[in-house]
Amino acid sequence: MEDALLIHRLHFGFTAAYHYLFPQLTMGLALLLVIFKGIGFWRKDEFYNSAARFWAKIFALNFAVGVVTGIPLEFQFGTNWARFSTFAGGVIGQTLAMEGMFAFFLESTFLGLFIFGERKLGRTGHLVTALLVFLGSWLSAYFIVATNAWMQHPLAWAMAPDGSVKLQDYWGLLLNPWITWQFLHTMCGAVTTGSFVMASVGAYYLLSHKHIEQGKLFARTGILAGLAASLLVAFPTGDGQGKNVALYQPATLAAMEGLFRTQEGAPLAIIGQPDMEKLRLDNPIHIPRLLSFLTYYRWNAEVKGLDAVPRENWPDNVPLLYYSYHIMVGLGTIFIATLAAGAFLLWRRKLYGSRPFLWVLMLAFPFPFIANTAGWMTAELGRQPWLVYGLLRTSAGTSATVSAGNSLFTLLGFLGLYFVIGVLFLLLVLKKINEGPAPNGAVPQGKEA
Repeated sequence: MEDALLIHRLHFGFTAAYHYLFPQLTMGLALLLVIFKGIGFWRKDEFYNSAARFWAKIFALNFAVGVVTGIPLEFQFGTNWARFSTFAGGVIGQTLAMEGMFAFFLESTFLGLFIFGERKLGRTGHLVTALLVFLGSWLSAYFIVATNAWMQHPLAWAMAPDGSVKLQDYWGLLLNPWITWQFLHTMCGAVTTGSFVMASVGAYYLLSHKHIEQGKLFARTGILAGLAASLLVAFPTGDGQGKNVALYQPATLAAMEGLFRTQEGAPLAIIGQPDMEKLRLDNPIHIPRLLSFLTYYRWNAEVKGLDAVPRENWPDNVPLLYYSYHIMVGLGTIFIATLAAGAFLLWRRKLYGSRPFLWVLMLAFPFPFIANTAGWMTAELGRQPWLVYGLLRTSAGTSATVSAGNSLFTLLGFLGLYFVIGVLFLLLVLKKINEGPAPNGAVPQGKEA
């Protein structure tokens, strides 16, 4: 615990992972809000409008905590990673500023209008605000993913005389080939989270015999939207992102798959434990040649292993990267199977009376959060030992004057503060869920929320 680099990494890792619990839900719910408002507008049905108002309250609570936990991340670039900020600020400062000035204000402004302005805006205006909240939420994600994509695959930069990098091509930054699949993969993961949360609330209402019709709507919408999103997470977005990793970061792919030696017709490891002393997988279960096919669409294609990369350029923690990746993939497979079973029961008109499955659905809501966290851990662990891939090592990006003790003290403070914030958030969300949607679908008199 006297290693300042380790504490800085733990500090930022905790703050980022905790913060991302909230944006992934808002980004997922933003799309579902548009779906409810769109159906309500098209059918002139207050039932769907009432559902949109209810989820807007959950969205607003989640958005508020996301803002509170996200602001410290910006400051940590200066407090914990000053040398990185000095080196890369001329590039990443562009996308981070655009996220704050354009996307954040767009989302927050129209969220307020959506919640409090329905009577004044009318049906069409209220639908437009829902669309703009969705646009702001996803545009915000695009700028953040563009920042991360540049760190994963740096393009459009030039070296300044002082040794820092500056932006050379604005559109090259925003259209980095790494962005497309990473952004779509991230958004589909967010919709999966939002869908599971919605389906879980619907299952809770059906199991507790209250708000029955709303429970049916939430469970049905969550299952169908979640199934579509989880399939898209796997293919084509996950497949496309995997090919990006194989092309630009072969050491990362090898570590993710536990492939220590370059092979033609490389097998896919389903289960196994990396042994870093003997450089092999213990107790593996393999599917022969499948990794070669999934990566290059050829059964006998050569896949580079870790032996093709100098040891100093291997990811810092191969076992943690390997397990994070397999947790993400394993949970994603379970999501598809679970939601497909739910869609089958819905088709057979047995979903709402199947209490065992409703219990599964209700208790499943934490797992998309775990899968998304594991996915981001895979991306960030895979980039190591680089902060900016191939340009700046992580060890060279810390704040040289901030000691391990200083960083550990603030980390402990963040742990305590975020625990309190988390408890308050859960209490408020549970209160809203227990209150449920307005029973008659009407806007309450005297207010619009």
